[in-house]
Amino acid sequence: MSMYIYRCEDTLEGVFTAIYRVYEEHRRRDEVRLALEDEAWLFSTVIEVEPDAGKAEKVIRTLKKRFGDKNYEYLCLALAMPDAEKAHAVYRTVAAGLDDGYGFGQLFDNLADGYVHKTFRLATNAGTESGHFRQFVRFAELESGILYSKIEPRSNLLAFLMPHFADRFPEENFILHDVGRDWFGVHPVGAPWFLLRGEQLLKERPGAESFMGETPALSAEESKYQMLFKQLCKSITIEERHNGKLQTGMLPLRFREYMTEFQ
Repeated sequence: MSMYIYRCEDTLEGVFTAIYRVYEEHRRRDEVRLALEDEAWLFSTVIEVEPDAGKAEKVIRTLKKRFGDKNYEYLCLALAMPDAEKAHAVYRTVAAGLDDGYGFGQLFDNLADGYVHKTFRLATNAGTESGHFRQFVRFAELESGILYSKIEPRSNLLAFLMPHFADRFPEENFILHDVGRDWFGVHPVGAPWFLLRGEQLLKERPGAESFMGETPALSAEESKYQMLFKQLCKSITIEERHNGKLQTGMLPLRFREYMTEFQ
């Protein structure tokens, strides 16, 4: 049996376009593989998939209608994880749901299916990391008055974090910077938030050069309050009760680089 390998880019639009193509071309799920990287199987046919916003949107509407917003969010979280097999696992999960007639909210009921289990595990891990960043992100006020924070998550989480902070700070101009991927989440007061890559931000937003440096200039008030906050954290520490293992379990080391109290 010939295998059809649909090679797509590592984005929601890319993966959902590939899923649309599979159904448009009437492929059986056991003869299809979605790949994010170069793959070549014996007697396989490689099909390059260009992202198509219209096709991806049709898939999104179908997924929400058939399985609900929560399960759709889980699929997106799974695709946010850095995993070479995630696109194929998500496709097989969606195929199982659509082809086998799973109803509203039932997409992840069959965890005995290896692909469904993998997708659920990826989504759970990404959701856990997203929850951590909601707690550990520290914004600082720059000289311009903009609130700014750096993060470096393992998963591609900006699109999941921005709605949370936009809801918390609706009256603030703020920027959340994923330094590892060079993506910026931008929230202007009175307007919807949006995502831009570093080069796009430089091109479209004059004065954005200040965000590209290692340490953007802080406002005088921010510097003062950061110093006070560090002193508070130090003053409430009880050395006799120090438990490094417990602290690391509650607040892993990888989250501390951009947290004010650990700088």
